[in-house]
Amino acid sequence: MTVTVWSDLTGQDAAIDVLRAAAAAAADSRGSSDMTHSWLLTGPPGSGRSNLAYAFAEALLSGDPDGDDSVHAQVMARSHPDLHVLATEGVIIKVADVRKIVERSHYAPSVGHHRVIVVEDADRMTEQTSNVLLKELEEPPERTVWILCAPSEADLIPTIRSRVRSVRLQVPGVSAVADLLVRRDGVEPELAVRAAREAQSHIGMAHRLATSPEARERRDETLRLALGVRSTPTAVMTAARMLEIAGDDAKAITELRDAEEREHALRSLGVAPGQAVPAALRSQIRALEEDQKRRATRSLRDGIDRILVDLASLFRDILVTQLGAQVDLVNLEVADHIARAAAAATPAQTLATLDAIQEARIRIDANVQPALALEAMLVSAIRRPEPAPRGARA
Repeated sequence: MTVTVWSDLTGQDAAIDVLRAAAAAAADSRGSSDMTHSWLLTGPPGSGRSNLAYAFAEALLSGDPDGDDSVHAQVMARSHPDLHVLATEGVIIKVADVRKIVERSHYAPSVGHHRVIVVEDADRMTEQTSNVLLKELEEPPERTVWILCAPSEADLIPTIRSRVRSVRLQVPGVSAVADLLVRRDGVEPELAVRAAREAQSHIGMAHRLATSPEARERRDETLRLALGVRSTPTAVMTAARMLEIAGDDAKAITELRDAEEREHALRSLGVAPGQAVPAALRSQIRALEEDQKRRATRSLRDGIDRILVDLASLFRDILVTQLGAQVDLVNLEVADHIARAAAAATPAQTLATLDAIQEARIRIDANVQPALALEAMLVSAIRRPEPAPRGARA
């Protein structure tokens, strides 16, 4: 049975229609010359923009708008000779990496109908790096297609935005993400709905919560800690524990992948298991280890950001409870605790905490020490009595 390239995507029917039509036009020799050769897929984290980019790449490489079995396997393994991926495990995409992939963009396709270049996290390019890519987007080779991915158009410099065709992704609904987890990953329906809801429709995070009991426990502990902050000392201790949780989460994501990468690298270099690495090959292993260290740094920052997103969902739930809004809670499993926290504070205090969470994300992104940013944010979450009006009796 032929694999349908778009089958594992969810909640993005409008975007799929646009890209499938473009792939169909590209497969038609009469319409390929009119096809857009520079694309920008935007959507919030977890909306599936990278998955959509690779689905589009498969459709272009196979010459079939619904994909092809053999091409599908190669794209999933990132081994297709006409597919190139520009991504980073660090905080930014390097200029040298952009220059290298720009050179490859001028090669004619070797086996496919097009040469496709996917740029993941294009928002991680600095202005200097963006300008290197800009020159290429102005006049790409006829059979080369660039697919950039970013959270929003505003994350790229205006000159790049003016040279690409943008396709915006929507945030899929909780039910759509849950259905995907059940269909694709075999998750029990009840757990799938909870994971999708707590991940706020972030597909990758929903998958982790649905398939990892440890990830669920780390999230539950984060919420319990935040609800237990009563003083500045407990805020400081809670910040330290949250950093440990983020580190454990990052380690769980990277540890297995690091070991597999090292084993694969040693095998490809001809080094048997248990054999010492020859001196002539040590520089290559050191380069791999440096890449893994950069990935660990980024993964830790991502883990801290996930904690802040979870805390924002918690205080959002507290606020809607205070306001009596008729909307579903994200964290239904701690509804009783949310009700007690809502009664112990005012909506103004909760709004101030939500602002502090967003400020913490901005500070960490600006390289403020995460511990300090978390401490400041948690201090704002301490429930203090409202000051009495002037003239009122004590």
